[in-house]
Amino acid sequence: MILFISDLHLCAERPETTAAFLRFLSGPAREADALWILGDLFESWVGDDELDDPFCASIADVLSALTGSGVKTSIIVGNRDFLLGKRFAARSGTHLVAEPALIEWNGHRIVLLHGDAQCTDDLAYQRFRRRIRSPLSLALLRLLPLSWRLRLANRIRQRSESATHDKPSDITDVNPQAIEQAFRRTGAEWMVHGHTHRPARHLLAVDGLEKQRWVLADWHAQATWLETSADGLQARTE
Repeated sequence: MILFISDLHLCAERPETTAAFLRFLSGPAREADALWILGDLFESWVGDDELDDPFCASIADVLSALTGSGVKTSIIVGNRDFLLGKRFAARSGTHLVAEPALIEWNGHRIVLLHGDAQCTDDLAYQRFRRRIRSPLSLALLRLLPLSWRLRLANRIRQRSESATHDKPSDITDVNPQAIEQAFRRTGAEWMVHGHTHRPARHLLAVDGLEKQRWVLADWHAQATWLETSADGLQARTE
């Protein structure tokens, strides 16, 4: 069984979400063969020196306990935690995987994404995304002291939340053509992604072929995940 989660936005200020994550790791996740985290595990992550913070270190350690039990855990970074790096992966025992990731399950080809790259109607966000993830920007960010990066992340997050609130909902959702393009490029039958916080199962046709797009939910006080089952994929909540 494979489990998929995203958009937990873990931080010390949201203990109820952290508690849900701990219950999930000690319960449903222990029964799985593999766990995929499709972005935004953390509310923000500005570099692996955040592991010096007790809260961040504790999350890495509980993931290490899961992977140590034999559950292969893979992470696709999101827009909030794209600076997760090798030190975090080593401590947590997880694998950082570039998107799009392709997996096979029971004869089905599944493409896994965070989802923000497919929100192509949000032109301002896409411009920012290209700039902040450029090699030069990443190199400069890593040169800044941790305290500066934390303040910068907080300012960016506040501006992003304000801007998103003022945008029409369709602008901040995935673009249908971008989704079709991802299906064509990968040859996948199913897609699983997060980012938009609009959990749903969408049925569509691409070049006459039936496809399924599953959108993961964000987390609050309860764990929510998608899992493989005899009938395909199934959304679950604790």
